[in-house]
Amino acid sequence: MRVTDRSVVTLTDREVVDYILNGDKHLFELLMRRYNRRMFRLARSILRDSMEAEDALQEGYVLAYTNLRSFKGDSSAAGWLAKIVVNEALGRLRRRRNNHSLDSETNPEEINVSLENPEQLVNGRETLGMIESAIDRLPKCYRTVFVLRAVEQLSVNETAEYLGIPPATVKSRFHRARSILQNRLFKQVDELTQDVFIFGGTRCDRIVEEVYRRLAGAESRNH
Repeated sequence: MRVTDRSVVTLTDREVVDYILNGDKHLFELLMRRYNRRMFRLARSILRDSMEAEDALQEGYVLAYTNLRSFKGDSSAAGWLAKIVVNEALGRLRRRRNNHSLDSETNPEEINVSLENPEQLVNGRETLGMIESAIDRLPKCYRTVFVLRAVEQLSVNETAEYLGIPPATVKSRFHRARSILQNRLFKQVDELTQDVFIFGGTRCDRIVEEVYRRLAGAESRNH
């Protein structure tokens, strides 16, 4: 079966994992393409660097593939993948920051997005760039919640599952993040956030191809 076949695309995550474990290794592509954009945005919300987020996502996929039997199926594959990607991204952040506090990035009261030129708002791409910059400057604890809730449109419970925090914490952090951004960007956030951190087909293909290249290399070394 090909990943484009209708019968394959409609498989549940649990069914896809079962097929992979039974020898249909190519179906791992289906899981990657199903959640690529969401996992990329999650990694980027932590690392604030697109290329490093790609690297973290690829490493997360390799880890997920090699530990696929640990997926129990009693939760979503997306939630399971998210925990792996978050751990990989946080590990990179810790190494980058030499074990400094992960939440001491920016005081939310110090965020200052320049809006000196109102004509910038006429250009949608420039506006999106301003929003992306403002999101990047949020403290991590607010940023990851905001990206999952506003950009990826996940529910409170899904976000809580992904990040391993209580739903009440998700609600309070999301409210705080929205307040900060709306105050700085004249309430442009609600209309435009779903289009930030563009995840196009080229990036999706590159991640899939790189993961398979790495998996093939690992298999050849084991034989």
